[in-house]
Amino acid sequence: MTPGEVVITRNLRESLNTYFDGKNYSYVGVLVDENTRAHCYDLVKDALPPHIILEIESGEDKKTLDTCASIWHQLTEARFDRKSLLINLGGGVIGDMGGFCAATYKRGIEFINLPTTLLAQVDASIGGKLGIDFQGFKNHIGLFQSPQKVIIHDHFLNTLPYKELRSGFAEVIKHNLIRDKAGWINLIKTPLKEQPWYDIIAHSTRVKQEIVAEDPLEKGLRKILNFGHTIGHAVESFYLNKPGKHLLHGEAIAVGMIAEAQLSTWKNGMPENECSQITNYLVDLYEPAPIDTNDIQEISRLALQDKKNQGLNIKCSLLEEIGKANYDIPLEQKEIHDALEQYNQLLPKHHQ
Repeated sequence: MTPGEVVITRNLRESLNTYFDGKNYSYVGVLVDENTRAHCYDLVKDALPPHIILEIESGEDKKTLDTCASIWHQLTEARFDRKSLLINLGGGVIGDMGGFCAATYKRGIEFINLPTTLLAQVDASIGGKLGIDFQGFKNHIGLFQSPQKVIIHDHFLNTLPYKELRSGFAEVIKHNLIRDKAGWINLIKTPLKEQPWYDIIAHSTRVKQEIVAEDPLEKGLRKILNFGHTIGHAVESFYLNKPGKHLLHGEAIAVGMIAEAQLSTWKNGMPENECSQITNYLVDLYEPAPIDTNDIQEISRLALQDKKNQGLNIKCSLLEEIGKANYDIPLEQKEIHDALEQYNQLLPKHHQ
């Protein structure tokens, strides 16, 4: 798998013109949801060649085979052939699912990503992981296929609600925790709304691209990008269809990083003062809620479905210290249960 080029631009029109220069696609489609059609499409439409709009409903709960069938149906009705292009204009759901549909439609058509959320810009749109949720499990069906290009424009972040911006920031935090101790120290000094987004995006994309280039198919090193995700995905999956308790991806990953920081101290020798530093920062920023005692057992069972597992062995990526991560650390279900119980104990009393 050859990684697609990632361009961080301050001139979106110029970057799009450069991409399309000399290309002759049969058809061009722009995949949007109701949010990106309303808030983002106008920023790009005049810079695109003639195209059609394909629209789906927003939300992680729509990241399903049924929605894929709708996308494939729209492509088929518009007579898209293998010389066509799909542009994914949106966040992680649009990028994951649009890429998956493009990579499988008529055995594959080209696609590019125009990520509009911080989560997609620093993480989801890069690295060629595509997929959908299945039977309540995150990204359970998917494949590896890189887009032709990822064009990142930080102006899209102005369209985001605070909670969406904060959600994406969890992946920025993760990149620093696994790879850049000095970056972590600088990150926690600056309030979220004052972060230098262009520089933040450039740093995170560089971290992820370096790791993916060394291990594109996640056989080894790339697994460190899953810090916080073994437990975080289980938490996100558990609450996905529970009205009033649904968590954004980054909110769930924050819970996962708190719990897995504790496991990093228990299992991987991370100093306790660093575990406390991570926990305090994440608790202050995300103000996470406690997990009901009755739910902890089910969440820990969901971790058995994590894609990094081997057989019934849970494999986790944990920190050795801030800035250095290890992968394939074996965990028992009880250890995940204990980490979630400890997570509850770490929350300030007013969060409980």
